[in-house]
Amino acid sequence: MKTKERSGLVGVGLLSAFAASLCCITPVIALITGTFGVASSFSWVEPTRPYFIGITVIVLAFAWYQQLSGKSQKKENCGCERNTFRKSKQALLIITLFSGLLLAFPYYTSALYETPVQSTIVQQQSNLKSVNFLVKGMTCASCTAHIDGALSKVSGVAKSSTSYEKSETKVSYDPKKVSVDSLKSQINKTGYQVTSIKTQ
Repeated sequence: MKTKERSGLVGVGLLSAFAASLCCITPVIALITGTFGVASSFSWVEPTRPYFIGITVIVLAFAWYQQLSGKSQKKENCGCERNTFRKSKQALLIITLFSGLLLAFPYYTSALYETPVQSTIVQQQSNLKSVNFLVKGMTCASCTAHIDGALSKVSGVAKSSTSYEKSETKVSYDPKKVSVDSLKSQINKTGYQVTSIKTQ
């Protein structure tokens, strides 16, 4: 296989790995840059994630087959081309490892978020109320840390707990300091959408 063709295959594999994790990379970028509204912009990618993973694995496996079989070295050994680092096994190994990190991103991304420090409210527990928000737009577990982190900054919030599996955020709050509408607005600002509210 020609060097350009092999480089193109490796590039496709790398882009597929990036696309497969785009839905979880975006919330981290949003948290760093403060552009919370784009956090769920790529939620549509989530259903296609298995296909991107498959493309990445197949393309990189074929690239390794070509590299190890020696077919890709025939023209390089004739002295027509210089054997540069870009064409080497080391470069392919680095790209493969980087692609693996991208594919695994949704599983370790929660560690990149700071653990939200919940507000310490001195009122008795009886003064607090609870509300459940059904939230649309979460694509992986990292989204929960994004929402809880935003709510922890709201004065009057004693505790928040978001579940990706249930698409739900539970909030304990002081109604004298913050309203349900304000909590809903804070969640919506992160880029996710509150679809239903249930007070307790």
